[in-house]
Amino acid sequence: MFCYNPLDYASRRAELSTEQWVDVMRQARRMGAAQLGFSGGEPLLRDDLEELIAEGHRLGFYTNLITSGVGLTETRLARMKECGLDHIQLSFQDSTREMNDFLSHTKTFKLKSRVAALIKQYDYPMVLNVVLHRYNLEHVGRIIEMALAMGVDYLELANTQYYGWGLLNRAQLMPTREQLERAEAVVNDYRARLGNKVRILFVIPDYFEKRPKACMNGWGSVFLAVAADGSALPCHAAQSIPGMVFPNVTREGLREIWYDSAAFKRFRGDAWMKEPCRTCPDKEKDFGGCRCQALALTGDAANADPVCDKSPQHGLMQKIVMRAQAQQEQGQQPMVFRSDANSLKLSQAK
Repeated sequence: MFCYNPLDYASRRAELSTEQWVDVMRQARRMGAAQLGFSGGEPLLRDDLEELIAEGHRLGFYTNLITSGVGLTETRLARMKECGLDHIQLSFQDSTREMNDFLSHTKTFKLKSRVAALIKQYDYPMVLNVVLHRYNLEHVGRIIEMALAMGVDYLELANTQYYGWGLLNRAQLMPTREQLERAEAVVNDYRARLGNKVRILFVIPDYFEKRPKACMNGWGSVFLAVAADGSALPCHAAQSIPGMVFPNVTREGLREIWYDSAAFKRFRGDAWMKEPCRTCPDKEKDFGGCRCQALALTGDAANADPVCDKSPQHGLMQKIVMRAQAQQEQGQQPMVFRSDANSLKLSQAK
């Protein structure tokens, strides 16, 4: 269960039952899976989350909750602790109520702050995640100070990766290279001062790199996500690739899905690769990069990820980055916030 809402998520209402989720977890454990992540959307919307955590713990999984904090009361957190939840990652959008609530399109800053205190109270490592972009990169120092005041152990500053709602709002969110460099300098200064007291991860946006990330450590290699409706996915954004049919755990077993489904085999290994990936000495390191990004930027999921400077389409990335500077000079465009209303509009527009 992982956080990657498709644009048309509001039109998808079916969800697995408690019994179906338990069956999926048991199948995964028999196959040797060791880590179980609960996310969404927002996993706390499920009244049976504590029951699922307890079953995951009983099966021997390392369990992780990725949450906005909305719905996490002390009563629920105490119960999750009893059920054996191992780890919690809490998301913020910025260091002030005004910016956090604007960027999340909710009034949740005070709530998140209370949840952060509860997480510390119940002796969990304090793990915060803040997604960075044009609106908040200049605030990275204040964000780090907020995290330190909360007693953070691990802070993930993850620059926006442009899929789904991020891709839809790319023109509004894309920073300039100068903004990114200033923010990274601030992060490095804090790292030098803090040493090993706090781990700060700063994830550079792909668009500013010259080599692609090893997306999911290779398609269909180590990762399997099960969406709320039971769709089994080799990566979070896989459903953005048109023409692919993904198996569903309500109709097929996990072992069959993992080893035999056409979707999981489609980009596994290197037989699918075109040049320059096919003969590239780095193909066993980066696996050709991200299939969803290749699709979004070149129109073909089998192309080399254009992040790579060996890709014939690498110039696309450079143009987008240069365009970000011009767009900032022209002024902000309104963002399309993730909401049921906007999701339904996008679904109907297909």
